[in-house]
Amino acid sequence: MSTTWQLPDPEATRELGRRLAGVLRAGDLVVLTGDLGAGKTTLTQGIGTGLGVRGQVASPTFIIARSHPSLGQGPDLVHVDAYRLGSLAEVDALDLDSSLEDSVTVVEWGEGMVEDLTEDRLEISVARPRGGLAGQDEVADAGTRTVTVRAVGPRWEGVDLASAVGRADAWDRP
Repeated sequence: MSTTWQLPDPEATRELGRRLAGVLRAGDLVVLTGDLGAGKTTLTQGIGTGLGVRGQVASPTFIIARSHPSLGQGPDLVHVDAYRLGSLAEVDALDLDSSLEDSVTVVEWGEGMVEDLTEDRLEISVARPRGGLAGQDEVADAGTRTVTVRAVGPRWEGVDLASAVGRADAWDRP
């Protein structure tokens, strides 16, 4: 079962993450895929806000994994960027399964590398157009994002993500 949202800008992408955080709990794995600059980290920033974690959620590309402790509102967030990892052995060396039970773990570029950590996960694809838009110069944050969330495993049976998150055009946003 998958659900898709069309998001007009980075703020809507963060809002989707914030709303998804409302259904996430300790032990959940979120696997993000998408091209460079599609909005994976932006979505994770929203998840961090929704979970109420400490610290700025930024791309962990060069440090691979960053832990954001909860400020008491929810579980910790472990944010991983597997882009630079070349093998399953390198993923295993991160010892993600030791923190998985107590945290929400979000792995960018994790497709094909982290699915064995748990049978339950959200697989999220983020896509947005590349290049100039409608005759304009390319703007880094321009372009509608298409975000598709696929729920995998028994944890997600009976969870209606579309209802829990709502329609993007109905969200109150600044």
